[in-house]
Amino acid sequence: MHLDVQDLKNFYYRQSLGRAVQRVVRKEVVRHWPDTTGQTVVGFGFAVPILRPFLAKSRRVIALMPGPQGVMHWPAGAPNVSVITDEFSWPLETGHVDRLVLFHGLENCEHPAYMLEEARRVLGPGGRVLFIVPNRAGIWSRTDATPFGFGRPYSLGQLETQLRVNGFSPERHSTTLFALPSHNRSWQKTAPFFETLGPRLPFAAGGLIMVEASKRANHKTGTPVMNAAYKRLGVLSGLGAKQAKPVISPRR
Repeated sequence: MHLDVQDLKNFYYRQSLGRAVQRVVRKEVVRHWPDTTGQTVVGFGFAVPILRPFLAKSRRVIALMPGPQGVMHWPAGAPNVSVITDEFSWPLETGHVDRLVLFHGLENCEHPAYMLEEARRVLGPGGRVLFIVPNRAGIWSRTDATPFGFGRPYSLGQLETQLRVNGFSPERHSTTLFALPSHNRSWQKTAPFFETLGPRLPFAAGGLIMVEASKRANHKTGTPVMNAAYKRLGVLSGLGAKQAKPVISPRR
């Protein structure tokens, strides 16, 4: 189930907690991809809060927003680069994307395998994709006060397994958003402390999991074709055929 684009917009651009989340996640994404000069960067879901740092140097930036969610003009005060699209059919050429980030996309998709197949299709040679999903063990996925309380949360093992099954090779991962999901401004002032201390504590569970992956070149796609020389034996085959009567020799 996708959240409405207006709800996401209100959280990230009109609430102090959403703006704090935006800063934390954006910083971590830039740490993964510090330089995208001359590259095509695409976001799927509601990735616009973290795409802005790539506008200056990237060759092209595109924000894909799924139809059930809705679309908004972005960036504000500049030519629009956001596009509404079908979840399983993106208006992009095959193999032309250098960096792809999925934010509020995978956990809300009802058929993630089809969406991952499309993500794999558009990713070019040497391209990287960054999956950002709610952490099943974190407290952010246990409250509906933020967008991370909706959809399907993941553990690191679950996410990496799903990526491998669908033709991706996880390269590295990180966890972020260790602050409390509270709208109280007093708690929000402690966010920098928690974000600094959280990664150093083995028992601390961040609210978001990030997995950077590349696509496997030898992954088989499409529908398998049956060998024409192989003939199946039907369960009722042969019952309709006429059988010869046995010959009974007379007694002597």
